[in-house]
Amino acid sequence: MKIGLAGAGHLGKIHLKCLLNTKFEFAGFYDPDPTVRKMIVETYSVKSFDSLSDLIDASDCIDIVSPTVHHYEIAKTCISRGKHVFIEKPLTESTKQAEELVKLSIEYGVKVQVGHVERYNPAIRSLKNINFKPKFIEGHRLAMFNPRGTDVSVVLDLMIHDIDIVLSMVKDNIKDVRANGVSIVSSTPDICNARIEFEGGAVANLTASRISMKNMRKIRIFQEDAYISLDFLDKEAQVIKIENNIEGDNFSGMTIHTNDGLKRIIIETPSIMQNNAIEDELNDFYESVVNDAPLIVTIEDGYRALHLAQIIQDKINENNVEI
Repeated sequence: MKIGLAGAGHLGKIHLKCLLNTKFEFAGFYDPDPTVRKMIVETYSVKSFDSLSDLIDASDCIDIVSPTVHHYEIAKTCISRGKHVFIEKPLTESTKQAEELVKLSIEYGVKVQVGHVERYNPAIRSLKNINFKPKFIEGHRLAMFNPRGTDVSVVLDLMIHDIDIVLSMVKDNIKDVRANGVSIVSSTPDICNARIEFEGGAVANLTASRISMKNMRKIRIFQEDAYISLDFLDKEAQVIKIENNIEGDNFSGMTIHTNDGLKRIIIETPSIMQNNAIEDELNDFYESVVNDAPLIVTIEDGYRALHLAQIIQDKINENNVEI
């Protein structure tokens, strides 16, 4: 199964190295910059194509790691030519574009996986046996300034990771969204906060910044039976549970007295299995294409995350209108 790489920028180079370690046969890559193409060929000894069309012809699948502004046109071309597609987040620039890609993927019967790589973070993968029923989710994704990614707002650059995680845990429809954001060094918001309310009662409060003094990628989940802490940066997880109906004195651990009786606090630190998240998602894409395995992050997932991100951006724009 041959795969081609569209885009060999910073993230594209990372994907290239990962693709060489996957089950795919690497067909080659295309980048519009001839200087980049020359450098990649000399460094990695891989085949370079002079056009995107030639790359598509030589491949069964395409890994799209171009700037977001080009996602739609490249994906549309690939899907319309019957190629399976792995596409980095965000899926497209707009929900209208994403909706069209969803329809095209169904029409042409191709697999499309979206690169929401935090789904493969070992911290969250260590909680695969947890039944998530969040009542409240709090997320902080903070990064030091980097000019890369400023072609889109911090919502699409950073917050969309946590938006996807929240939507993977909460399946209810969205009831209300409130958001504020500020542009500091870019033409689009660099700091934002969003409060998302779901019809089932769950609430998510997300904060993202790309001009912070330190990096942070944490989510805390509060539900009736547990408090769950996830650190995506340090790849750590902690689960604190309350055990009810404790009787007698033959137990250990921290206990608390409540109106409902004695309860025990149980602190669990799940075992973390280190991994290469990008390699894992690309290998899962291979299994989906070759063996029809279920996609972990579908194009519909990518659409939903983008749709909520667009709502958040619209709310920010409404609040930033000068009166």
